[in-house]
Amino acid sequence: MTSSREQFGSRLGFILAAAGSAVGIGNLVGFPVAATKNGGGAFLLIYALFVAFICLPVMVAELSLGRNTQKDPIGAYRKQAGNRSLWQIAGLLSFFTPFMIAVFYMVITVWIFGYFVEIISGNLDALAQANTFGQFINHKKIFIYLLVVAGLLNVILLSGVKNGIERAAKIMMPALFIMLIGLVAFVLTLDNAWAGVSYYLIPDFSKINAQVINGALSQAFFSLSLGMGILITYGSYVNQKESITSSAKLIALTDTAVAFCAGLLVLPAIFALHPNTDTSQLSNSSVAMIFSFLPQIFLELQTLIGYTGASAVAAIFFLLVFFAAITSMVSITEVPNSSLIDSLHLPRKKALIRLNSAMALFTIACAVSFGMVGWLTDFVSYAGASKSFFDVVVDVFYDTILPLNGLLVCLFVRYRWKRGFNAEVEKGDNNFKGSLTERYINFSLATFIPLILLIIFANTVAQKFFGAALLG
Repeated sequence: MTSSREQFGSRLGFILAAAGSAVGIGNLVGFPVAATKNGGGAFLLIYALFVAFICLPVMVAELSLGRNTQKDPIGAYRKQAGNRSLWQIAGLLSFFTPFMIAVFYMVITVWIFGYFVEIISGNLDALAQANTFGQFINHKKIFIYLLVVAGLLNVILLSGVKNGIERAAKIMMPALFIMLIGLVAFVLTLDNAWAGVSYYLIPDFSKINAQVINGALSQAFFSLSLGMGILITYGSYVNQKESITSSAKLIALTDTAVAFCAGLLVLPAIFALHPNTDTSQLSNSSVAMIFSFLPQIFLELQTLIGYTGASAVAAIFFLLVFFAAITSMVSITEVPNSSLIDSLHLPRKKALIRLNSAMALFTIACAVSFGMVGWLTDFVSYAGASKSFFDVVVDVFYDTILPLNGLLVCLFVRYRWKRGFNAEVEKGDNNFKGSLTERYINFSLATFIPLILLIIFANTVAQKFFGAALLG
């Protein structure tokens, strides 16, 4: 371990930072809707099982690889496999994937911040109009919001691991938890809210099929930031005395708890204000739910608490989602930034300048691909549909490449770095060696987890790009 490598100052800081990378927009909106449309409590049970028995071993693999090598994903694969090994391709994928995910995630974060500003400016009624979102994302003011969000992001990243990432996580994550619990407590006091709770929690096993199971696993895998290189990078900042297995469990527990509580917020709110809601008609898109549907829900609160009260609740919700988004953005952006620091031996400031220059070009291209620039709006066609540049980035790097990256991590750890992996996990965890946990993690990473990830990858490629899903 090199003395110059930055480290988290405390275990709590690491857990909150890693949990911040996992807790995002999908947790707060996508997860509750997915659970409701796919069997409620049955989906929750399947999701929890996948987190415990599939995602946790992959988390342990990524964290241990990062801590052992004290490198970013590119450096980690290179250090363990050699400079001429084809495994460097996996490292490069773990560089470009978070880079491109950060690009489209920045656009959504900017929209969230913009909606928050509009709400506190007294424009909740305008945001609740059906055509507002389409106009908003094509308004020039989004570039002002982009500068503000990018400025906040860079202030955090420039301050380094301990004084930037960790400190921001220690402020934003507790604030996120407090706001979430407060909103849940308020929503549960509304008439008919408990009908939403019942719908959310009571299992409906008749809705469970292969597609739902695949969706639950994908949701769990993506929610925990697996395959992005984040946990490899954050693992490189972790002290050797920390237990990787217990840290992984705490991160997963925190992420799942936020997703579960979000369900206790979103669904009861919908049922309280729309008792006859047909949940099968709820959009699968987190973006559509956040920007088109939820502002209407919040506006209807004015009959109970007035327009100012409704605006206050809406503002708190969008601030909550913004905190979740910005903590994820910090973690995602730190991966390529760390790679530039390590690979090119650059100071953090110079690495961020280069990264910002490249990200700005792609981010603006995504931001203007909703009608501002025609050729970026109709960028390409596949699976019988026209796709914008934004759509392509999401389809390729978020939906498709992540399970492939997870597959490569599993194969590398178990077949290229087998002995070193076990020795690394044992550090800080005296009970790991010879335990049932050790046997399960080694067996699962070598057998059925890679197979499952391969199936998810193949199914995603078939569905996204050829319109023919392998799993019905």
